[in-house]
Amino acid sequence: MWRRWRFWLGVAISVLFLMYALRGQRLSEVWQGLREANYLWLIPGIIVYFGAVWLRTYRWKYLLRPVKALTVRTLFPVVAIGYMGNNIFPFRAGEVLRAYVLKKKENVSASASLATILVERIFDGITMLVFVFAILPLVPSNEFLGQLLQFMSLFFFGALLAFLLVASSPTRTETIYGWIVDHLVPARFRDQVSGLLARFMDGLQVLRSGRDMLFIMGISIVLWLVEAWKYWFVMQGFGFDQPFYVLVFTCAIVNLATSIPSTPGYLGTFEVAGIQSLLLFGVPRHTATSFMLALHAALWLPITALGAFFAWRESISWREMEELRLSEGDSAPLGVALGEDVGT
Repeated sequence: MWRRWRFWLGVAISVLFLMYALRGQRLSEVWQGLREANYLWLIPGIIVYFGAVWLRTYRWKYLLRPVKALTVRTLFPVVAIGYMGNNIFPFRAGEVLRAYVLKKKENVSASASLATILVERIFDGITMLVFVFAILPLVPSNEFLGQLLQFMSLFFFGALLAFLLVASSPTRTETIYGWIVDHLVPARFRDQVSGLLARFMDGLQVLRSGRDMLFIMGISIVLWLVEAWKYWFVMQGFGFDQPFYVLVFTCAIVNLATSIPSTPGYLGTFEVAGIQSLLLFGVPRHTATSFMLALHAALWLPITALGAFFAWRESISWREMEELRLSEGDSAPLGVALGEDVGT
C-alpha cells in the first residue's frame, strides 16, 4: 500500500506546486515566452551541464577512493543512470539505483556507496547555503527566504556534524551500533545489518581528513558554479538580463528546495523555487515561468536519455529498476534488495 501512496503522494506534490507556480498568470503570456525563446542557447547550456556532471563524477571518484579506486570513465555511466532514476522515480530513488548499479558493475559495497552519496548531498546543500549567504546582502528582504535558510542550515550543518562525529570515532560508533543491533534487531538479521553498517562506515572515511573535506568542498563549489552557468546560457534565449550572481542565487534556492526527496524529477518544486527567486530581482512572473519550464526540460531530458542508454547498455531492465524502487518500502534490510553480502 505504501508503495502506491508514495507514487501518488509525489504526483500530488507536483500538481500542487505547479498550480501554485501558475496561479494568477495568463497562460497565453507564458506560452508566448516559450514560443519566442531562442532555443539555440540551450546547446551551450547542455554542454556546460554535462561538464558539471563530469565534475560530480570526479568528486564521487574521490569519495570512493578509500573503498575502491575507480576511474571517471567507469563511474560516469553510473552517475547518469542515477540521474535518470531521480528524474523518473519519486523520493530520489536514483541514489539507491546508483549504489545498486555500482555494486552490480564493480562489486562495490552498496552501503559504502550510499554513504558517499549521502556525503555528496550534504556538501551540495552546504555549497548552496554558502552561495545564498554570500549573495544575501544583494537580495531584497524576504521573510520566507529567511525561514527556509534557517531550516536548511540546521538540516545540512546538523547532518555534517553528525557524520563527522560518526566518522571521527569509528570504535565508539561501532560499539554503539553493535549494542543497538544486538538489542533491537531480530537475530536472523544481525550479521547482515552489522555488515551493512560496517561498510557504511567505510564510505565515510573521507570525512576523517580535513584536507579531503576541503577538496570536496572546493570541487562542490566549482561544479555548482558551472551548473549555474547553464542557467545563464538559457537566460540569453529568454530576453531578460540579470547579473550572473542572480543565476547562482536562483540555482542555489532551486537545489535547496529540491534537496528533500519528493516528486519524480522535482516537477513543480523546481519551478516554484526558481520563479520565486527571480521575482525577488524584478523578473516578470510570466518570463520567469517560461524560463524555468524550459530550463527544467533542458536539465531533465538529455541526462535522462543518456541514463536510459547506459542502463540499456548495462542490461538493466525497467522491471529491475522498478523492483529495486519498490523494495525500498519493504521491511527487510535494504542490503537484501541491493544484493549486499551478509557478514563483515
